[in-house]
Amino acid sequence: MGITFVKDSIEFFTNHRQDFQDDLLKEAINVREKIEEIQFIGNIDLLSNAHKLVMYTLDGNLKQLEIFAKKEGVSWASHSLTLSFKLEWVQAIRRTIWKYLQKLNQSTPIDLTEENFFQLERKINDSVDKFLNEFFLSYSEYKDKLIESQRMLVENLSVPIIPITTKVCVLPLIGTIDTSRSSTIEEKVLNEISRLRIGTLVIDLSGIAEMETEVIEHMMKIIEGSNMMGCKCVITGLRPDIVRKVTKIGLTFENKAETKATLQQALEDYLVS
Repeated sequence: MGITFVKDSIEFFTNHRQDFQDDLLKEAINVREKIEEIQFIGNIDLLSNAHKLVMYTLDGNLKQLEIFAKKEGVSWASHSLTLSFKLEWVQAIRRTIWKYLQKLNQSTPIDLTEENFFQLERKINDSVDKFLNEFFLSYSEYKDKLIESQRMLVENLSVPIIPITTKVCVLPLIGTIDTSRSSTIEEKVLNEISRLRIGTLVIDLSGIAEMETEVIEHMMKIIEGSNMMGCKCVITGLRPDIVRKVTKIGLTFENKAETKATLQQALEDYLVS
């Protein structure tokens, strides 16, 4: 086994490429029905990519194998393709490689020693395993980045600062505010005050069902921070249960923010006047 074997095996697999693909499709029962769908969804040619994996494996080109695996991981992750299909496909490739190595040995006896056989076994299986490892790492990293970017997008959308005039903006908050979201609100508010040079920020809380004590305290700090940047805060839509919590913990909006019963009232005051 050596350079001659590598050359012979690559030539053998190249000459029998169509037969290899036919046998591969017989091995990968579930995947073969999805080949056209996967190519349509992600522009991924499974048969062509299988040939690349075989060539990199036989040639021992681990660098290209790693690059190829990472590219494949991103492609599958970006199109949300099923990992179970990929695993079945690669394992089918592994089995078919061994089937054709056996055919090569039968047609051109290599007369491998026991030591050489196990070297070949390690080379083939280690290469396929390396491909799988790099593929799954790349897939996972891309998915994590995608989830993080989507999370940031959702957070930004959950803090919609709407310009009403050149100096007046409205921040309508809905849903539940936890400590994580209140931190996002603080960051977005202070950044937008600086960027838009907001003079008055109307924070409407009529859509907030509940607010824990820690969040109320954090909202007070957001108001204080806004004031320090020269922005006046107007609070609208305070629910009775939130008011009770504010007074219970001894906090007050006095000298920190103006309060209005409704967002409509605040807009009428600032737009009409």
